[in-house]
Amino acid sequence: MTRPEKSRIARARKLRREMSLPEVLLWTALRGARLDGLKFRRQHPVGPYVLDFYCPAAHLAVEIDAWSHGAEDRPEQDAIRDMRLAERGVHTLRIPAGEVLRSVDDTLATILETARPWTLNPPPSGGGVGP
Repeated sequence: MTRPEKSRIARARKLRREMSLPEVLLWTALRGARLDGLKFRRQHPVGPYVLDFYCPAAHLAVEIDAWSHGAEDRPEQDAIRDMRLAERGVHTLRIPAGEVLRSVDDTLATILETARPWTLNPPPSGGGVGP
């Protein structure tokens, strides 16, 4: 394992320990294939990125965006990140943290609505989605 891979994995482990409240609430609802049998991983490393949640069957990343994602150059950075993930065959669903806090059930419905078509027709993989 290379040094950058070890660093990414260590960062992912740290992020798992330091999840935000919206991430904790969503993970509680997603873990153990509770969402219609779909399995999710939390703080999953993919290339140079660590995804908040990742569903391998749907090639779907679910990102919980705090208010800071609308500030400064963050929207541009997020768009580039989403494009690079798409090149790897990963579709990104961005959900504002406030939506999770308002209704975890509505958030789960949005995730399921987004994930289902991708499980039936997964995007072509552009080099894998592992670390």
